[in-house]
Amino acid sequence: MRLFVRAVADGSLSAAGRELGLSPAAASKRLTRLEHALGVRLLQRSSRHLTLTDEGAAYYERCVAILADLDEAHASLGAGQMEARGLLHVAAPADLGRHWIAPLAAEFAAIHPRLRLRISVSDATLDLFEHGVDVAVRSGALGDSRLVSRRLALNHRVVCAAPSYLEKHGRPANVDELAGHACLMLHRPGRGLLPWTLQTAQGPRPLRLEATMTCDSGDLLRQFAIAGHGLTFKSAWDIAEDVRTGRLVPLLAEIATPEANIHAIYPSRRFLPARIRLFVDFLHERLQRHETDVLDTVRRAMS
Repeated sequence: MRLFVRAVADGSLSAAGRELGLSPAAASKRLTRLEHALGVRLLQRSSRHLTLTDEGAAYYERCVAILADLDEAHASLGAGQMEARGLLHVAAPADLGRHWIAPLAAEFAAIHPRLRLRISVSDATLDLFEHGVDVAVRSGALGDSRLVSRRLALNHRVVCAAPSYLEKHGRPANVDELAGHACLMLHRPGRGLLPWTLQTAQGPRPLRLEATMTCDSGDLLRQFAIAGHGLTFKSAWDIAEDVRTGRLVPLLAEIATPEANIHAIYPSRRFLPARIRLFVDFLHERLQRHETDVLDTVRRAMS
């Protein structure tokens, strides 16, 4: 079961075998024996790819839960101390991941020497089950009912631009004036342009603006904005340091943007592996330390 779960997470049976001290041939034979015992094919295997069958996907979710329970049982026999060990796969958006989550995950791994860490930093929304993600950090709306979440920190999004852009093109005084500016917008495959939703006196107002530049990377949009190419719509956590150093200026002080709070999400299971429970607690504690400073830095610059 551990070999099967690791093969799905790694996308490679050989890599999973190496993690468990098995040769590629031994790993292949062991998986074949498991499939014969179950009477179903779990994985479609080629020289380059592994693909879960429908039966394999259902079995994978059960295996993850069973192995988590087993790890929890082993940990409970220790000296009353939970230990983070095994592989922890963490996923986060590009900006938030690089600036906050990845450094904190590395700090957490240094505290727990029996832990192995894998970090996926991407603006693509990964399916936790399909990609073997233990913890994903996301901001904004959460929709997958198979997952549980814990709020890590308060957040809001703001329109921002570089001083060089504002000197050349002027500062928008209200929402309606945004349409006259160069807008740098996030594009998601299959979803198109993501609208900017601002909170006005009449309620939430999604703005469908004409984009001057689009891309699928929030981090790249931030860099475009710093370079003076236009306005963009970013999380306070993503731009706090840029605001502090004067690289970006948050705009429209009279408008409170809707909350886009930061959450940790993870598979819903009765017993969580110690590595997930401890890591989520660690993230919550560390981000809470910075929450007031981050939000106040952006708010003060808007006033």
